[in-house]
Amino acid sequence: MKINFDDLFASLDIMWKGMVGLFVICIFIMLLTMLISRIVMPKDKQE
Repeated sequence: MKINFDDLFASLDIMWKGMVGLFVICIFIMLLTMLISRIVMPKDKQE
């Protein structure tokens, strides 16, 4: 079995772009969830 390094490097190039995209989407969803939770949750009244 022979490894075609051109195809291997092409697939790695596609893979790192996909991984970066997944991390960006996860961070975006986390920040959006934090923002919505701050807007929706009632604020504690100081006495």
